[in-house]
Amino acid sequence: MIRSVVLAKLRAGYDAGELAQIQDGLQNLKCPGTLSYTIGLDAGLREGNWDLVIVADFADDAAYRGYDEDGEHNRWRARLAKLIEQVARAQFEVPGT
Repeated sequence: MIRSVVLAKLRAGYDAGELAQIQDGLQNLKCPGTLSYTIGLDAGLREGNWDLVIVADFADDAAYRGYDEDGEHNRWRARLAKLIEQVARAQFEVPGT
């Protein structure tokens, strides 16, 4: 299983309504091989955290690559890019899966 983790710092004054639409759109993608998908804002429990997180699990490398190349996913990603100032991402194989 491949886990993808994305962290984003939102631009000051970002459009919360636009972000909510993007979150809904991404959450409702139906890409083959997606096992779970969670997107949300930081809970504010520690200073200095990033603002937005996406954690997604995929059956295998091919499922992740299909998601990464999916046209609808990339349209949502382009909209999100306008709201963020920094992004960090990593994908890794979850041991024991």
